[in-house]
Amino acid sequence: MSKLLSLKLEKGNTIYGTCVSSMAPLWSKAVGNAGLDFVFIDTEHIPLERMEVAAMCQLYAAQGIAPIVRIPSPDPYKACQMIDAGAEGIVAPYVESEEQIKDMVGALKYKPLKGEKLKAILEHPKTIEPDLKGYVETYNRGNLCIINIESIPAVEKLDELLKVPGLDGVFIGPHDLSVNMGLPEMYDHPEFEKVVAIIIKKCRENNIAVGIHFSESPERQVKWISEGANIVIHSSDIAIFSQQLSKDINKIRNSIGDVSHQSTGNITI
Repeated sequence: MSKLLSLKLEKGNTIYGTCVSSMAPLWSKAVGNAGLDFVFIDTEHIPLERMEVAAMCQLYAAQGIAPIVRIPSPDPYKACQMIDAGAEGIVAPYVESEEQIKDMVGALKYKPLKGEKLKAILEHPKTIEPDLKGYVETYNRGNLCIINIESIPAVEKLDELLKVPGLDGVFIGPHDLSVNMGLPEMYDHPEFEKVVAIIIKKCRENNIAVGIHFSESPERQVKWISEGANIVIHSSDIAIFSQQLSKDINKIRNSIGDVSHQSTGNITI
């Protein structure tokens, strides 16, 4: 597959995607009809096995939709497994240190190097042999290294984190970030919005792509694009299905005088 997502970001394009957990083959057609650039496949919170993720990656990639996989933790070995499965980008959750990002860069930009050789190159990039440098650049071309920023400690270290060579993008995790701030799911709270604005501003100043994942109305995506976000990670198959189904069934209930069913809450990923 020709990896085009990184080229779109290099050109300054805004890219559009959604979170997908269903393995149903026809779901990919619905995603394609929406004109999306990528699908976000989450293995941190959703019970998907390695073979299942590989099948999803191959299905979407075959249709020109880039698969981006979030792994359960910032583990370079898990990252390599998902790249082998066909992922075009990897999201490492809850990153708070430069060392975690370096581990991810090593897995995604210097694969198949490992061990002491990789560690030495990450510490002193100029020491890599010219032939090896050309090889790993070609071998890993288009692999995107993305981190979740979803805590105040990460925001406080953001200037240092964003300067790690090889980092391509940031996904802001609003649920975990709001909880970490003591403002659970208060996405319109001024303090929460202030922190999100800081993250977006610093990412863009460092030429790092950035987006925020919301599973509710699109107005929040529009708001943050106006603030500089250039990755749209909107909703998920589960959330869209649940929201629309509840809306439709309640409309039918109301038409005959039955009491509307109250939702038990938002689906957060």
